[in-house]
Amino acid sequence: MRSLVLAGVMCGLVSAAAHAADLPDLPILRGSVTDGLTTSTTNWEGFYVGAQGGYGSSDESFSGSNQTMTAALLANTAIESAYGVSQWPLPFGKTTAQTSAYGAFAGYNSQWDDVVLGVEMSYMHGSFGGTASASMSRSFSSPVNGFYHAVTSTATSSISISDMATIRGRAGYAMGSFLPYAFFGLALGKADTTRTVSVDDNYATTYAVAVSPCNSATPPFCASLSAAEGQHNRLIYGYSAGLGVDVNLVAGLFARFEYEYVRFTTSVDTNINTVRAGLGYKF
Repeated sequence: MRSLVLAGVMCGLVSAAAHAADLPDLPILRGSVTDGLTTSTTNWEGFYVGAQGGYGSSDESFSGSNQTMTAALLANTAIESAYGVSQWPLPFGKTTAQTSAYGAFAGYNSQWDDVVLGVEMSYMHGSFGGTASASMSRSFSSPVNGFYHAVTSTATSSISISDMATIRGRAGYAMGSFLPYAFFGLALGKADTTRTVSVDDNYATTYAVAVSPCNSATPPFCASLSAAEGQHNRLIYGYSAGLGVDVNLVAGLFARFEYEYVRFTTSVDTNINTVRAGLGYKF
């Protein structure tokens, strides 16, 4: 009896297997349950736009910013020929200022597997810049044309950058929903600059009198020259470099976190460092 039951079960299994072989090839019957669950890479290719805000610091070096203007002011004078007043290293030093800024960005990405290359334009509006002044006095024991001189050179210089834009190429590597990237490019800025210079010269036929305070009634004789210059909405140039990461949130929406360094090589050497956060959309 047991042998008959076992034989019946075996026949049933063979029949069921043969019947399953005739069923349609359903996807659920192929592979393990974990197939197709590997991490996918976000598609970053295409045009995108976004808005951003940030905080930054600007560092200005005003050294030498007065030299050309002072040289023009003292052209063909005895003290410039003899003492080179325009080349004196006035102790301007450096200034640093912090400010917030906001702006926008737009660009295009091309993607090859996990490598992403693109071109982007970024714009920020803020109030970067600073002001500095310096003065230097020297007296000279050798006469020029029969006169001893005690000269004081004074200058002020300022720069205010309200708008800056960078046009940059960038390269990134897609890591799931994250796109870390680096960039380098051209920087353009709109700046207001002002400069003033003045030179005071006390001179007399003896050294002791030349270095004494100036009095209109008695020697030393006093001479003063000054000039001022201002430029509004001046276009300045430089370069940009930095690092960042884009994070895909949902569909084409992504968040951005970025650091950028900008240097403008004008008469006032200006470095700007900013950190930013933004929100963008890829079409």
